[in-house]
Amino acid sequence: MATQTNQDHFSGGLAKILAENWQVDVRLKAVDSDEGIKIGGLKKMLESDEFKTSAKQVGTITLLEMKQEELEAFVEFLYSDGSMLSSKVKQHARALYRAADKYEILQLRELCRSELISSLNSKNSLNLLELAQIPFDKVLNDAAFSYIKTNELMFPSFDEFKVVH
Repeated sequence: MATQTNQDHFSGGLAKILAENWQVDVRLKAVDSDEGIKIGGLKKMLESDEFKTSAKQVGTITLLEMKQEELEAFVEFLYSDGSMLSSKVKQHARALYRAADKYEILQLRELCRSELISSLNSKNSLNLLELAQIPFDKVLNDAAFSYIKTNELMFPSFDEFKVVH
């Protein structure tokens, strides 16, 4: 029996809902915007104790961890076939990596991880090493650590490493 890949799992879900023109059941709103994005098929994924709606209502969920542009990129990915990241999604790979982890969207997490690794440089290597810690992502951690080690980067002047007494 063949195992289902993250992409197979993903493309059988929200992308299928978009193709079938399901009715809107959720409005997503970023913390920095009064506008919302109406989308179908996400209510179950995003439901929490604070957010319960009947089938006839369109609920609004404010995603506090995302800004409007990040939210738009998130929704764009959710309704894509999930095979690759658009340039808009790539711009927000870090925020979407976090969202993918929070909402357990493994395909988005893998693609964002790959994008983050491909963009590793001396300016972002420490941030990506930190990002890989919670929850621990061995692949991203190893890539960032290896980059730092290979390039023998020294960070004594960075504010993050100053000890306050």
